[in-house]
Formats: sequence, C-alpha cells, structure tokens
Amino acid sequence: MVSSLANSGTGVPAALAFPDTKSLQTASYERQLSCQIWSLDGRLMARSSGAPSNSLSGDDDGFADRLVDGETWRVYAISDPDKNIRVLVGDRLGLRERLVSDLIRGLLWPALLIVPLLGLLTWSILGRGLFPLQAMAVDLKQRRVDDLSPLNVSHAPPELATLANSLNGLFTRLDAARQRERDFTAFAAHELRTPISGLKLQAQIAIGTSDLTQRNTALNNIVLSVDRISRLSRQLLTVARLDTLSQEEATEEVNIYELVSGIVSDTPARPGLRIMLEESLQNASVKTARDLLEIALRNLHENALNHSAADGDVVWKATYSITSLEVTVEDNGPGIPESELSLVKSRFFRGRHKSTSGSGLGLAIVDIAIHRIDGSLTLINRGNSNGLSATVRLPVH
Repeated sequence: MVSSLANSGTGVPAALAFPDTKSLQTASYERQLSCQIWSLDGRLMARSSGAPSNSLSGDDDGFADRLVDGETWRVYAISDPDKNIRVLVGDRLGLRERLVSDLIRGLLWPALLIVPLLGLLTWSILGRGLFPLQAMAVDLKQRRVDDLSPLNVSHAPPELATLANSLNGLFTRLDAARQRERDFTAFAAHELRTPISGLKLQAQIAIGTSDLTQRNTALNNIVLSVDRISRLSRQLLTVARLDTLSQEEATEEVNIYELVSGIVSDTPARPGLRIMLEESLQNASVKTARDLLEIALRNLHENALNHSAADGDVVWKATYSITSLEVTVEDNGPGIPESELSLVKSRFFRGRHKSTSGSGLGLAIVDIAIHRIDGSLTLINRGNSNGLSATVRLPVH
C-alpha cells in the first residue's frame, strides 16, 4: 500500500509526512508498525513516527529478521525500480510480545473473578438438576431388600421420569416373579408332601405285613406313588423352565402329524384305550417354536389319557383357516364342570374329576407354553357325549 502511494523519485505519502515525536522506547501499540522509504541509491526519503533512522533491512526483498539498536525487528521489504524507491515495513517483536503479555494480564484478573462465580453458578445449576436423581439414589439405598414399591416420579424432570418409570416396570416384573416363586415353592412343597407321605405309608405296610396279597398291593401303590412323584417333578421342572424364558425361542416349520405321532409313541397308554389320529393332521404344519408346542401337546395328551375311560377313545384332529391352525384332542372322560372351566388353567388346581396321578399342573403348563408362541387354549365339554375337547389355536403367518 505504501509503495503504491509513494511518488516516483522524491514524493512522500502524506500518511508518512509527520514529525518524529515518538521515541522507540515510548512507542504505543497504535504505532506498532514502522515504515521507511529509501531511494535505491541509499537515501532515507521518509519514515513513520517511531521508526529508527537506520535501515530496517538489508538489500533483499521479502521477510527478514534484523537487530536494530539492540532490538529484534520482523521486516518486510519491497523494491520498485520504476519509482526508484524501496519500502520497508517493520514490526518490533519485543513490542509484540509486550502486547501479548499485557493482553494476558488484562484478561487474567477478570478471569480470576469470573471463574469462581461461574463455578458456583454451574455447581448450583447441576445440584438443582441432579437433586431428583440424588433423591432416587437415597430412596433406593435406604430400602429393604424385599421393598419393590414404585419410585415417586411426581417431581422428576422428563428425562429422569423415563428412567424412573423403567425402574418401576422392572420392580413390578421382579415382584411378580418373586410372587410366582413363592407360590411355586409353597404349592410344590404341598403337592410333594402327599405322595411322599403315601409312599412312606405303603413302604411301612409292605415291611410290617406278612400277608402276601397285602404286601403286593402296598408295593403296587409304591410304584404308583413313584410314578406320580416322577410326573410331578417333571412338570415342576417344565413350569420352572417356562417361567425363566426371557425371549422367544427359535422358530421352525413343524409338522403336526409327526409331532403328535412322536408324543403318542413315547407315552404309554392303558390297555383297551384307543388313540386315533385323523387324516386332517397329515398336511397340518405351522412355523413356531417346536419345543414349546411339544410341551403343550404332550401335556394335553397325558391329560386325555388320565381322564379317559378304560375302553375309551382319544382323538387328534386339525382344522385350518386363513389366519390360524387349530389342533384338537378329544377324550371321553368325565369332562370339566362348567364352574371349574375358568380355574383349571391355574397352577395346582385339581377339580372334582381329578385323577389319582394328576398334579394340577398339566393344563397350566399348556396355557403358559401356548401363550409363549402367541396361541390360545380353549376347553369345551363335548355336550351330550362325555369328554372334553381341548383346542390349541396357533397363528399362521
């Protein structure tokens, strides 16, 4: 800019034509840059206020560092042969460093006052914002182990309310699981007590009697008690497994005829009892969790065998619709009284027509397993004919 303003040869820019009233020692920050105009033959034509009388740079153009009067300068030089001038603009590095240090000192004192205030304000805001979370933490810390009551979320902000609602949902599920566990333990202990007591009694009879017939009867009763305990133990383990399932099992295409045929062949039936699989099962298939469906159908089959007459029939059949597959098993037993139909799916419920080997868990297991695969269980008495019709309805995707 200075080079373009300078006239050829002897002209001096008006911006530079002022007396040298500033010394190098008292130069202010406004006069930080100093300028010199030299002729190419070595004459000082003009200089800015505060600029030294000695040349700021050597003979080369461009940037250079130079020691002038014991002080380091950063200088830029440009020559214009047409105007016969050489323009030098310099910056005192010491003055620049003093400027930076003065700026730092000028900002440091306000910062020393502002930082504690900002810290106090931040601490107050965070404390106020985290108070509901701290209250929740204190509440949880002071609770008893068995206290699963919901957290109070009335004064919590929306972000913490979401967390508290999730915790309350977890508490509800834990409370339900603990209640099921307590009920399961109490019912299991009660149901196991009866066959074990009978087993002990029959063993004592077999040991104490000399009558061969009475001894054989006692031994047969021991076998029946062992069978009942074995079946009850298996069903208890099944219920425990179903209760602990946390996610859906893998699904696969299941052929109903093959599944029911396997169940029938694995389950011994009383002599004279006829088991029939209708042709409708041949092409019946559904994509579902095979293990859960097998648990449900196996318990329905055992239930039908236990309640059918000695010379009765157990019939399996299937019915397709657009959205569902219905698998039905029918027996010719006594059925279920209408007043008990809504109760038979409860665990350990045994109605008026209970069997000697029953435990009250069969239909409860079926209901749990079927609900795990999004199905439903329907129990209907067979009208004028004796027996029960149990239908499992599964969705067809």
